[in-house]
Amino acid sequence: DGSRVNAIIPPLSLVGPVITIRKFPSKRLEMRDLIGFGTLSEEMAKFLDGCVKARLNIFISGGTGSGKTTLLNVLSSFIPNDDRIVTIEDAAELQLMQDHVISLETRPPNIEGKGAIAIRDLVRNSLRMRPDRVVIGEVRSSEALDMLQAMNTGHDGSLATGHANTPRDMLSRLETMVLMAGMDLPVRAIREQISSAVDLIIQQSRLKDGSRKITHITEVIGMEGDTIILQDLFTFKQTGTTSDGKIEGRHSSTGIRPYVSEKLENYGIDLPSDWFNEV
Repeated sequence: DGSRVNAIIPPLSLVGPVITIRKFPSKRLEMRDLIGFGTLSEEMAKFLDGCVKARLNIFISGGTGSGKTTLLNVLSSFIPNDDRIVTIEDAAELQLMQDHVISLETRPPNIEGKGAIAIRDLVRNSLRMRPDRVVIGEVRSSEALDMLQAMNTGHDGSLATGHANTPRDMLSRLETMVLMAGMDLPVRAIREQISSAVDLIIQQSRLKDGSRKITHITEVIGMEGDTIILQDLFTFKQTGTTSDGKIEGRHSSTGIRPYVSEKLENYGIDLPSDWFNEV
């Protein structure tokens, strides 16, 4: 059912055997559920719907347990039913409901340390399968280079997740992961690849009270000198804390109209100006 299980025993565990199970909800969450939980606002949801349909390359960034995989599942529901989708994961967790879904899963090495198939191998193989969309469960190593090259060579509309605390940190992690591929690339060349490949970064966070919220929807605009330019479109602003420790706040637009507006409008997706009125 996609649950994640980890077991550790003495002498590595000093308190005896420990087993950790992370379960997904039995009911597949939809965007209206996330709006109800306060994860994002209705305007943000409609904007993300349009971004997926307009084939933007989207990266979901966040810490462990912040809800990245859940959000990836929800965003993937916006992919049109006639698109051919290839999903690549360490452990199959995504639950896509479209007709044309091919699920690929990595393989660990055998007892002799041989026979491993890594995400990077599957990313390269997926490009030979004529995908309309490539969805990567989590990018954590050298496969970042192959993912960026795929995004830059006509595989628009790809979705992926990664671990980072801010959108800017996610870019730094992508740089590091590309270098892990062993290619002696100059940093500027890596940044140019990232800036042209990634259109949108969604930052998801698990706050102190346990609630999960999208704290930033950030656009990647391009390069200025050696720096990748980012532009926040929506942010979560904390306004206080209740007596029982619950965090209060609201999602609001930064008042900036997206750089990708024209691309969305070319796909027939209307962006009402009141979505981007600063609150």
